[in-house]
Amino acid sequence: MGRVEGKVAFITGAARGQGRSHAVRLAQEGADIIAVDFCTQIDTAPYDLATPEDLAQTVKEIEALDRRVVAVQADVRDYGALKAALEQGVAELGKVDIVVGNAGILSLGRAHELTEQEWQDMLDINLTGVWHTVKAAIPHMLEADNGGSIILTSSTAGTKGLGNAAHYVAAKHGVVGIMKTLAVELGPHNIRVNTVHPTQVNTPLIFHKPLYKAFRPDLEDPTLEDFIPPSIGINLIPVPWIESVDVSNAVLFLASDEARYVTGTELRIDAGALTK
Repeated sequence: MGRVEGKVAFITGAARGQGRSHAVRLAQEGADIIAVDFCTQIDTAPYDLATPEDLAQTVKEIEALDRRVVAVQADVRDYGALKAALEQGVAELGKVDIVVGNAGILSLGRAHELTEQEWQDMLDINLTGVWHTVKAAIPHMLEADNGGSIILTSSTAGTKGLGNAAHYVAAKHGVVGIMKTLAVELGPHNIRVNTVHPTQVNTPLIFHKPLYKAFRPDLEDPTLEDFIPPSIGINLIPVPWIESVDVSNAVLFLASDEARYVTGTELRIDAGALTK
C-alpha cells in the first residue's frame, strides 16, 4: 500500500520541473492528482515557461502509474480561475487531502533597479498565488473534516537574503509567514502546514544567462560551465544543484502519515547551503 494511498493532491506549477516531479512521486505512492499550471509565457521571466505540451506530459506520466489525474490550465494570479480548476478536480476526484503550492518564477535585478512589473509579477505569482492556492483548497478540507497536509514551496531565499533578488526573497519569506499562520489556524482541524526550502534545483528555472551572470559577474558572457563552480560553492555537500525528486521525497514525507505530528516546520533540502 502506498504512503498516500487513496489521497487526492492539488498541485500548482505541475506541468514540469518540481511540480511534475511532486505529482509523479505522490502518484507513485497512491495519490490521484489535480494538476494546475499557467502554461503561458510571462514577459518578466528570463527563460521559457511551461507549455500545454508539458502539462500533457505530466498527465501521461501519472496515467502510466494507473492513477487518476485532472489537469487544468489556470493562472495562480487569477483566484476565480484557480478556484474553478480545483472545483473541477474535486468534482471528478471527490476531495482534496494534500495541497502543494509550488507555482513560481524567478527573475533577477538589484533592488533599486527592478521594474514595477518585475516586482509585481513576482509577488503576484510567488506569494499571492500561494495564498490563492490555499484559499481555494482550505474550505474543502474543513468541510471534509478529515485533516490533511499543505506543503508550500519556499527556498533558501525564504530564510536568508540574496543579492539581485529582493522581490524573490520577499515573496519566499512571505510564504513562510503564510505557512506559520495557517499552521496556527488549521492545527485544531488536524490540517498540517509546512514549507520546503530547496537549494538550486535542476529545473529550467536556473538554467539561463541572467543567473549565470549573477554568479559570474566577472565574465562578459558566462556559460553553464562557468556557472557550475560557484554553484557548488553555495552548498556544504559539493553539488551544484539537487534533483527535483529530492524535493519530492520531502513533499511525500510531509504529505504522508509519517509526518502526522509535523506542522509549522521549515524543511530544508539544501545540501547544507543555509548552514554554510
